Amino acid sequence: MIEAVPPGLILIAGACVVPFLRGPLRAAFMLALPLLGFWQLMQITPGTYVETRFFDYTQVLFQVDRLSLVFGYVFFLAVLISLIYAMHITDTVQQVAGLVYAGAAICAVFAGDLITLFAFWELTAIASVFLIWAVRTERSFKVGMRYLIIQVGSGVLLLSGAVLIVADTGSIAFGHIGIDSLGGKLILASFGIKAAFPLLHNWLQDSYPEATVTGTVFLSAFTTKLAIYALARGYAGTEMLILVGAAMTAFPIFYAVIENDLRRVLAYSLNNQLGFMVVGIGIGTELSLNGTVAHAVAHIIYKALLFMSMGAVLYRTGTMKGSELGGLYKSMPWTTGFCIVGAAAISGFPLFSGFVTKSMILSAAAEEGYWFTWAVLLFASAGVFHHSGIKIPFFAFFAHDSGKRVKEAPANMLLAMALAAALCIYIGVNPAPLYAILPFAVDYTPYTVGHVIASLQLLAFAALAFAVLIRYGFYPLETPSTNLDSDWIYRRLLPKWIAGLARGLRDAGAELDRWREASLRYLLGRVFHYHGPRSVMARTWPVGGAALWVMVLLGGYLVVYYL
Repeated sequence: MIEAVPPGLILIAGACVVPFLRGPLRAAFMLALPLLGFWQLMQITPGTYVETRFFDYTQVLFQVDRLSLVFGYVFFLAVLISLIYAMHITDTVQQVAGLVYAGAAICAVFAGDLITLFAFWELTAIASVFLIWAVRTERSFKVGMRYLIIQVGSGVLLLSGAVLIVADTGSIAFGHIGIDSLGGKLILASFGIKAAFPLLHNWLQDSYPEATVTGTVFLSAFTTKLAIYALARGYAGTEMLILVGAAMTAFPIFYAVIENDLRRVLAYSLNNQLGFMVVGIGIGTELSLNGTVAHAVAHIIYKALLFMSMGAVLYRTGTMKGSELGGLYKSMPWTTGFCIVGAAAISGFPLFSGFVTKSMILSAAAEEGYWFTWAVLLFASAGVFHHSGIKIPFFAFFAHDSGKRVKEAPANMLLAMALAAALCIYIGVNPAPLYAILPFAVDYTPYTVGHVIASLQLLAFAALAFAVLIRYGFYPLETPSTNLDSDWIYRRLLPKWIAGLARGLRDAGAELDRWREASLRYLLGRVFHYHGPRSVMARTWPVGGAALWVMVLLGGYLVVYYL
């Protein structure tokens, strides 16, 4: 019986109960939900599936294999850590939205057909936007509307592609799709929006930093990683993804360096790390796909840790501007330490989780001869250390002393950060348990002399470059500003075009009104001229003149008649 229920429905059903509970009972109930879901997953073996009929098609509501199981495990873990981190809040909207959002993402991971995938794909968009709107400001409302439009648009593309694929194949099964058909291309675009492909990415930097302190932690775990899962299932070995992923790893570096909002810096580094996963999917070998899945698991944990540490800073100081922070290590030492662990993990330091996962993708690129891509990934590794490994902890906790003396983060926040930090270290020191649950058998040793030395050299030179740039004043100053990249198109260019079009239409309408009024005045003038009280037609004609005209008309008629 337990195998017939999609695990994510436990969170969605539980979210419906949350508003009726209060105090410690609500907190305990919420924490029990991911534990129950995780326990259910442990009872299910790969190959399990639940089918039903959808009109003339077989709908697979729940399908389990090794790929979906890994994402299911880490998603439930992310829910548990996020709920612990958010235990101090009592906002029902955030609590319900977080659970529904996570539950929908987990249901989507286990969806075996495109219709079920679409339903939960859209539910993730609808539920997650409330984590942005929960800030309850005009700015957050506008950001949330932009986010919702883009995410729902992704679902429309998914549904359109599914309809075309069903028309071509007669099946709604969700497996390898490829880009040979128009439907496959539309679905790739849908997945690409959620995975934040270049030029489709800026909803991420626009929305994540505007969510609530705890909402950002939820957001960092599910939407983009659900897209990575979908790409791995539907487009493994699609070579164009190698170039797309390489571009994703490189371009965010430059924006992150000049960004002042530290949560936006983390959003750019999230985009950078997604690029590694997309490259692994594009390569499509067992090693690269294992590396993608492993890196997704590690990334969910260490990115959550970094967002949690910055969220704690925001919670205590009320700002995320690097220009207004610094010196917080004195009053938030535990948060500082946890942030440094997350920074080491995302940078790929040996003995931390990022090292044992990212190196699999690099090795796969080298083994398959993608040397240019390998070089770009190497550059991107140095770049992410530069802005997430150094810039985040440096400007938040060290740098200049901002004079802010605040309390340490609440105990529940520290506990959540401690769990994530412990996992970052445990996976880095002992990757075998993670490797054991990957989709394919793993024959890979991360701790070779060559890997370790190359990694340390790269990190050392990146740190040296940062120190030199800071010392001699070449590093971009942390100044209050809003940096736009591709969102300039819809936040500046499109509004300008729309305003210009509206102005042109308004002017054309005004000109049309003037022409209509002038035409009407002319027509009324002519009518008045001929039919007004002083017009020709209104004059009194003498009888003799009238008789003369009658004779003329009669004479003309007689001439025409006889001719």
